Amino acid sequence: MAPASEEDIARLEMAKGGMTLVDAARAHHLYDAMGPAREISGGSAANTLAGLAALGADCAFIGQVAQDQLGEVFAHDIRAGGIAFATPARAGDPSTARCLIFVTPDGQRTMNTFLGASQFLPADALDETTIAAAKVLYLEGYLWDPEEPRRAMQRAIGAARDAGREVAFTLSDAFVIARHGDDFRALIAAGQIDILFANEHELAALTGCADADDGIAKLAPQVPVLVVTHGENGAQAIAHGQRARVDAAPVAHVVDTTGAGDLFAAGFLFGHVRGAALETCLKLGAVCAAEVISHYGARPEADIKSLVAPLLG
Repeated sequence: MAPASEEDIARLEMAKGGMTLVDAARAHHLYDAMGPAREISGGSAANTLAGLAALGADCAFIGQVAQDQLGEVFAHDIRAGGIAFATPARAGDPSTARCLIFVTPDGQRTMNTFLGASQFLPADALDETTIAAAKVLYLEGYLWDPEEPRRAMQRAIGAARDAGREVAFTLSDAFVIARHGDDFRALIAAGQIDILFANEHELAALTGCADADDGIAKLAPQVPVLVVTHGENGAQAIAHGQRARVDAAPVAHVVDTTGAGDLFAAGFLFGHVRGAALETCLKLGAVCAAEVISHYGARPEADIKSLVAPLLG
């Protein structure tokens, strides 16, 4: 990730604020066009687990890296954060996934993702014993796009439900819904999703409702727990007919919005698995999101356990 100007975004023909899938050639081109960059482990679900582990939760990650330097760095970083990670690295091409992130002065992140080895996560890499032991299986919509990890996630959902565990799903991006919205709507209609995370754009793409309140009214009866984030305008959740809304936590200066949704999910889930009140879960998410947007990178740097302690009593 690297700072960029509005002119850079236009010159390189990127969709500001979005996430675009790119091939290896485009990834190399964008990397060459970047200014001095920081290389930081990321990945949507991995970022959420990094937040959860920092808060004190026991976590395990299932995801595919290649046998290369970036794969080694990712595996080191996630394990160093106290997260179990046992998926074997994949030999040969393609290389480990990477995301080229351009951050404009307003803190907005523009992401260009080469999925690389991550799109070849096989279903037989799943540790179903670990899935059955977890209170919540958390899945990212981004990985629904490639066929092989989609099958792996479908199998993981089955393992979690067979064990009586909750399944949480983040919609990730409107472009994913444009491609796979019917799949997501089918999962929801079949009662396979217990906790659904969406921002306003994703909510509109999934429900077809331009107005967020209309989208929530349409979707909330179908999901036990629906969490909708509104950026600087806070977030709300509807759970079993109960509704709560909170403001965004204050931030002295927004540096980089990468990972805001990921860390919000971390805080919310941390409260959820401990039986915290719905409003408290939202506040935990807001505090974690505020921390991560105050610096570069999508994983916490401050002691977020201390930051949320006043909310937990």
